[in-house]
Amino acid sequence: MTSTEWITDIALVLIVFRQLREGRLDLKSFLVPLGIVAFVAYTYLDSIPTEGNDLVLIGTLTAAGAVLGVVGGIYTRVRSAAGHLFIKAGAVSAALWVLGMGARMGFQIWVEHAGGADTVARFSITHHITTDQAWVAAFVLMALTEVVTRLATIFVRGRMVARGQSASAPEVAREPVPSRMA
Repeated sequence: MTSTEWITDIALVLIVFRQLREGRLDLKSFLVPLGIVAFVAYTYLDSIPTEGNDLVLIGTLTAAGAVLGVVGGIYTRVRSAAGHLFIKAGAVSAALWVLGMGARMGFQIWVEHAGGADTVARFSITHHITTDQAWVAAFVLMALTEVVTRLATIFVRGRMVARGQSASAPEVAREPVPSRMA
C-alpha cells in the first residue's frame, strides 16, 4: 500500500472515531467524508469492467457497502439542541464502519504482502472475474456507497429530528408480553 492509500484509509476510519464524541451536524460533517471518497474514486476508479462476472462482484460489494452505510447511519444518534443538530456514532455504527474500512484495508494488505494474490487470481479465474480492475472497482464502489448511504441516512434522520419526528436508533422491543391469564 502506498502512503496515500494508508492516509485515505486511516482518514476514513478516523472520521467515525471523531463522531464517537458528539458533535454538531453541519456541512463539514458531509463534505469531509464525501471529499475523501471522491478523491479515492477519482484516483483509483479508472473503469467499471463488465465482462464475465465482474458486475456480480461489483454489485455484491456495492450492496454490502450500502447495507453497512444504512445500518451505520441508523445507529448514529441524531438529536436537536439549541436549534442545532448533533450526531454521535454509537458502538454498532463505529463497529460497522471499522469493519467495512478494515476489511478493504485487510484485503489489500493480504493481496499485496501475504500471498493472497495467487488465491484471488484462482478465485477470479474460477468465478469468471476478468480483471484486477473489477476488484478495484468493487472495493472503491463499496467504500463510496458505504459513505454515501451512511451520510444520506444521517441526513434524512436529521431532517426528521429537525421536524420533531422520532429518528432514534432501533431498540430491542420492550413491550410487555400479554398475559395468557387475562
